[in-house]
Amino acid sequence: MLVFSSLPSYGGSTLRKVMITPSIDAVSINHHGIPITVERIQNTHNRLADDFTKTSRPCPPFCIHPISAAKGVLTIGELELLDFLIQEVADETGLLIDARMPNWYKSETIPGSVNAPFVIFTKASVKRERMLKLLGVTIDETGKKDFSNVIKLTLFCNGPWCDQSPRAIKGLLSAGYPPEKIQYYRGGMQAWKSFGLTTVLPENNEVGK
Repeated sequence: MLVFSSLPSYGGSTLRKVMITPSIDAVSINHHGIPITVERIQNTHNRLADDFTKTSRPCPPFCIHPISAAKGVLTIGELELLDFLIQEVADETGLLIDARMPNWYKSETIPGSVNAPFVIFTKASVKRERMLKLLGVTIDETGKKDFSNVIKLTLFCNGPWCDQSPRAIKGLLSAGYPPEKIQYYRGGMQAWKSFGLTTVLPENNEVGK
């Protein structure tokens, strides 16, 4: 259950016509040390004009994915993601992972995210072992992994038609990561942008609209 009273307010409806919820007009997110105000685009006539306006990508490979990425992994929406950012990510007990390839991440992403391409997680490798250690996995002298102190993750990619974050999640699970420590934001960039929510351009740290 979300506790929206924990979300900071920025003046309510007196400043913004398009709210996030009736009681939340914006939230502040730390993106790599830079404070970003996440709000919805205020122009009520705004329309998407980029690649996320497409409705009919070839399937395969761009097929509609199930709501559940894997057994035991919670699927969340936009409000739950915002709550995750201002609570777990803010206190460094959680991490928002943009699982897309770097060219996608560099073009635009969700504030507060870090880029860890799905290919790192899909099979055993030195890179995956290094990443697991960064996420809190410890390995004893026999090579046994301990996942008891790992941080909570939320992964996303381009949207319900994109398999990059589901593949990353399956890779994490195959490595032993506990499913209760993983969340799946299925809507991804497509849903985030359809709500007019703030994005960032990591190449120059500018806010995108």
